[in-house]
Amino acid sequence: MNKMIRRSIFTAFAALGGLAITAMAATRRKLDKRFLNVGDKKPPGYTHVVTSAPGKMVFVSGQGGTDGAGNMPGDFATQADNTFKALGKCLAAAGASFEDIVKINYYVTDLKYLAEIRQIRAKYLNMEAPPAATLVQAQLTSGMLVEIECIAMIPEK
Repeated sequence: MNKMIRRSIFTAFAALGGLAITAMAATRRKLDKRFLNVGDKKPPGYTHVVTSAPGKMVFVSGQGGTDGAGNMPGDFATQADNTFKALGKCLAAAGASFEDIVKINYYVTDLKYLAEIRQIRAKYLNMEAPPAATLVQAQLTSGMLVEIECIAMIPEK
């Protein structure tokens, strides 16, 4: 076979391979996650177990409720909303979104905020298939009423 024919065949296979890889990458963009619960009843606002296909893990350190200028609002609702907005920015920096969260930890200064945190997080998280979650009453930095950290899984690129 002459060189030109071999080169054309190689180029065609390389192009097909590139298309296949691109198609595989597009297909893999949505990670297979399973949300599992023990027993007959779904727990309120969290999932017992989340499994995820292999991918890139994203760990977001605890975010507090400051506004963009570093000021700490005095009310819980504003702090919680600011905290979720900060989480969203951190996730976006890693190429992730709220849909990619598989585990989330809430730290609040008082458990009386439970209903309020559930209401606010419903604006950000998919509550049909919520991530695994932990709520802890903790002593936080002066003025901080809530801190949230999370783990997300995204496909490898």
